[in-house]
Amino acid sequence: MSYAAMNSGIDQYQQVGAYSGAAYADPHRLIEMLLDGGIDRIAQAKGALLQGDRGTKSQLIGKAIAIIDGLRGGLDQDTGGDLAANLDNLYDYMQRRLVSANARNDEAMLDEVSDLLKQIREAWQAIPKELRDKEAAKRAAANEG
Repeated sequence: MSYAAMNSGIDQYQQVGAYSGAAYADPHRLIEMLLDGGIDRIAQAKGALLQGDRGTKSQLIGKAIAIIDGLRGGLDQDTGGDLAANLDNLYDYMQRRLVSANARNDEAMLDEVSDLLKQIREAWQAIPKELRDKEAAKRAAANEG
C-alpha cells in the first residue's frame, strides 16, 4: 500500500470516527470536539510548516479557521451577553491571526492561537456536570414545548 493511500485511509477513518462521535454527542461535547479539532488542525499545520509543505499547511489552517467559524456560529448572542460578545471577538482575532500565520509562515502565531483554544477548552471542561445536565434538561423541555 502506498503512503498516499495509507494517509487517505487514515483520513477517512478519522472522519468516520468524528462523524459517529458527533452523532451521539451532547451539545457540550460537540463544542469540546470542535475545540479539539481546531487544536489538532493547528498542530498539523505547524508540522506541515516545519516540513516546508505549504500546500498542506494552508489547507489545515483553512480547516482550523472553518472550525473557529463553527464555534462563532454556535454562540448565542441573545442570551450570552458579554461572554458571547467577548468570545466572538476572540474567535475573530484567532481567525485573523491564522490568516496572518498562513501568509507569513509564522509558527509563533500558530502557537498563540493553539494556546488560546486550549485555554477556552480548559474553561469549557471546568463547567460542572450538574450545570451541563441542567442546561440539557432546559433545552429538552424547550424542544418538547
